[in-house]
Amino acid sequence: MNETLSPTEVAKEYEKKRHAVDRALSKLFQSPPDELYAPARYILEGKGKRIRPMLALFGAEAISGSSKNAMPIALAVEVLHNFTLIHDDIMDKAALRHGRATVHTKWDIDAAILAGDVMHAVAFQLALRTKSKNLQLILSRFASSVIRVCEGQAYDKAFELRQNVSLDDYLMMISCKTGRLISASLELGGLAAGATPAQAKLLRQIGDLVGRAFQVQDDLLDIVAGEKFGKTIGGDLIEGKKTFPLLKALELAKGKERELLKSIVKNKGIDASRVMEVKAIYEQCGAIEETRKFIEADFAKAKRLAQKLPNPKGRARLIGFAELVMRREF
Repeated sequence: MNETLSPTEVAKEYEKKRHAVDRALSKLFQSPPDELYAPARYILEGKGKRIRPMLALFGAEAISGSSKNAMPIALAVEVLHNFTLIHDDIMDKAALRHGRATVHTKWDIDAAILAGDVMHAVAFQLALRTKSKNLQLILSRFASSVIRVCEGQAYDKAFELRQNVSLDDYLMMISCKTGRLISASLELGGLAAGATPAQAKLLRQIGDLVGRAFQVQDDLLDIVAGEKFGKTIGGDLIEGKKTFPLLKALELAKGKERELLKSIVKNKGIDASRVMEVKAIYEQCGAIEETRKFIEADFAKAKRLAQKLPNPKGRARLIGFAELVMRREF
């Protein structure tokens, strides 16, 4: 039985779950000392869309039809995600996140590091509240996800200094840094709902594909959408970031166009006045088309795999939510 839900139905379910997650998060980090917990509250009050906790809840429903037992692990992955954002912003020397001052800017680096540390610990406390026969496996997978995210960040920082980063290198990095926690969210939610090893593996595979497609699409939107999503058009190019479209264009472009692309890597960025010139190169060499094909192929495979999940309505909600995420319609 293949059940489908309209985008409106999925959006309503998302809003319902998001409000529940937001209410639960708002109760965290309320005790003194404020010097420790105020920065943690601050970042959790940001404009994040709660994609990871939503995936945990929808993943649980795709297994058992209920997300009740998955709420603690859903909160855990969101707290963990925000801990990584605090520390990433320090390393990237970022002043803003979603239009708000980053934690280390609003307070200072010491306060930000400490807030991230305590959020890391609280994330494990939350995970321990999961009522599931799979609790030991949940904790093991949760811990391994933290390690993978840290590995991804290490690769990302290392790639900033390297000029010879391949597309395979990049995909490996994002599978750790971005994809792993997205994948883990689905798997952990399913495990909280009693998923078998085979079902947990299936959720992990779906999450790997969705996480990779999501990051590559983010790369693409930077150059084709920009301001529509609150970003500077070509911001990644200006900062010299090695993204999927740039690396694909380096494979496809020739002559002076390829030399210009190589200069972006060598000089760690390009002047904003030349962004549209680079976009034209992307279009001419086929990099944008190839990037779209890559995203579509990953997402199509993820949806096919999701049809194997046991609960019809739950998997319909999961697929519907993944489509909302990929279309950035919320």
